[in-house]
Amino acid sequence: MALNLFDQFLSPVYLGMPLIAIALIMPWIIFPTPPTRWLNNRLLAVQNWFINQFTAQLFLPLNPGAYKWAMMFTSLMLLLISLNMLGLLPYTFTPTTQLSLNMGLAVPLWLATVIIGMRNQPTVALGHLLPEGTPVPLIPALIVIETISLFIRPLALGVRLTANLTAGHLLIQLIATAVFVLLPLMPAVAFLTAILLLLLTLLEVAVAVIQAYVFVLLLSLYLQENV
Repeated sequence: MALNLFDQFLSPVYLGMPLIAIALIMPWIIFPTPPTRWLNNRLLAVQNWFINQFTAQLFLPLNPGAYKWAMMFTSLMLLLISLNMLGLLPYTFTPTTQLSLNMGLAVPLWLATVIIGMRNQPTVALGHLLPEGTPVPLIPALIVIETISLFIRPLALGVRLTANLTAGHLLIQLIATAVFVLLPLMPAVAFLTAILLLLLTLLEVAVAVIQAYVFVLLLSLYLQENV
């Protein structure tokens, strides 16, 4: 191949201007806005049902003090799902394959949960660094380990989302290339490979939804520890 496999993850630029901003505002454009009428259409009804069910399941184990985060987490979930799904279309760019964008989403939200815990209940927040009943000789090492694991959380959020989407896009590109190469040589094998490509695309649709849900779910668990 003349192009590198990772060229698809480069941020597109037109006339010196990065087009990632257009990709980020696309979900805001495609989602329907509620009308002023009393009755909504079917699309808005399904959208509202999904948002209500997701919010109810996400905040079921949380305290009432965390309910003020419902709009932010629901909006983040819809944004991630939209970006991941739009990235599966041909000739499109997936912003969530950029580690910088995912870290830009993970670090501020994780830091906000930590600051809330330190402000509202500092004793409980610091108590997570040292489990109860720890032997005295292990206390210094365990505090260091728990502190490192605390600061690794936003990195794990960003890297998990980036790695899963990047791996899926690479597999789709490799199998699609194999289909085009095998088509004139072995049509039967190319047909079977095309079926595999279709199944992999369906799997990537599920991964796009699941990874967005896992990202928001882990943030809600971090919030649960500090509220």
